[in-house]
Amino acid sequence: MASPKVCVLRAPGTNCDEETAFAFDACGASSDRVHLFRLLENPGLLSDYQILCIPGGFSYGDDVGAGVVFGSQLRSQVSDAILEFLKADKLCLGICNGFQVLLRSGILPGGAAGFEQAGQAERDVTLTWNENGMYTDLWVNLKVASSNNVFLKGIDQIEIPLAHAEGRVIVKNAATLDAFKSSGQIALQYADAQGNAPFDQILSYPQNPNGSIANIAGLGDPTGRVLGLMPHPERFIHATQHPQWTRRNLRGDGAGLKMFQNAVEYFSA
Repeated sequence: MASPKVCVLRAPGTNCDEETAFAFDACGASSDRVHLFRLLENPGLLSDYQILCIPGGFSYGDDVGAGVVFGSQLRSQVSDAILEFLKADKLCLGICNGFQVLLRSGILPGGAAGFEQAGQAERDVTLTWNENGMYTDLWVNLKVASSNNVFLKGIDQIEIPLAHAEGRVIVKNAATLDAFKSSGQIALQYADAQGNAPFDQILSYPQNPNGSIANIAGLGDPTGRVLGLMPHPERFIHATQHPQWTRRNLRGDGAGLKMFQNAVEYFSA
């Protein structure tokens, strides 16, 4: 089968698109860095791709909230194309600012069904300022909490870096959190050094760097074909990118590459 085509969708202020496209291409995909304005001019462009990825950065300067403007444009100006994409057997990934965009647009947490209903009801989940009130940049241990997300196949624990100011996951109520757990939509959790990631206790900083409820670091949709996460897997695709690669004697691929490999292999299975 031909290599899956990846649309790495960028907007003014996006700054992680090149390394994200590189990560996909290193796994055998064929990536295009597509500016949002091109998609606004021709929404049908999205049908050419099997994977949509919204990378990290500071779209529109986060001036009215992280991912708000970008998410609003997806929902209001290219909603038909996005909905058609989500209903097909395709994949969608949002990293850091991209995760914020997926939530603000309504793509997460409900996937296609949630996107269709976006704006008709109060949000069940959002991302807000880190509990420490500061931009935070460090490496974190993550525990995979979902068994059905395509991007996380074969991963139990992973260590990758994060860098954000608005990454704290909050939910509408306890019932929402219970629903996410039962549907397997809590995809990734911040974990301690032993890999423990409780649902009923928020780990302290720096294990949970932003204070997210249930230590949530990433959410998926019910189908497992959409993933949004705050940490940056594209920043650990080579072992030498780890700050302790020499003392740990790390060689070869970085742990983050596996997520991109999983996406590419989904279309060759």
